[in-house]
Amino acid sequence: MRYPVPDLPAGEWAESELEVEKSRFIAWVCHAPDTAAFEALLAAARERHPSASHHCSAFIAGPPGEQTAIGFSDDGEPGGTAGRPMYQVLEGAGLGEVGCVVTRYFGGTKLGTGGLARAYAQAVARALEALPRREVVERTPLRLGVDFAGEAEARAWLAGHDIPVTDADYGADGVVLTVGWPRDAEVDLAPLSSRLRGQLTLIPDT
Repeated sequence: MRYPVPDLPAGEWAESELEVEKSRFIAWVCHAPDTAAFEALLAAARERHPSASHHCSAFIAGPPGEQTAIGFSDDGEPGGTAGRPMYQVLEGAGLGEVGCVVTRYFGGTKLGTGGLARAYAQAVARALEALPRREVVERTPLRLGVDFAGEAEARAWLAGHDIPVTDADYGADGVVLTVGWPRDAEVDLAPLSSRLRGQLTLIPDT
């Protein structure tokens, strides 16, 4: 599976602001490969804006469609007017590993439940417009045995097919390369084996 995630370093976030009826809605978005990254964003928002009315939030700490590591909070706003609309925008964008906080400063005019839901959703949508993104590819580890003479050739072929080498174990007869094969692609080692003149072994998991 391949899906977009925020292209942001750990501890950094994208930020944008929306004003509705004099209420300020400050949206923060981070890369959240786990719930701890989202919690760090929420803590940072609360620390930077301690006098804000609300810090509503939503996160998907996994791939799109994740059903376990997800969550949203209205943080005192009327039920269903903040966290859920925020989550629905994240979900609709097809993003994975994403966390969002919307900090609100009340401007004195009540927006009503529908107005609140629209404002929180719009705040997130605006933040996503300029969000830098990168693609995550889910991978399965494979162990490939090659001789010393074929290692450089194997690495070059793997790099050319965007298959990372995550480990190398050198022995007396050659090297075992652990690679991350894309889960959405069929395992076809025939081209590499042909390039190495048959000097390639797929080593099963023990």
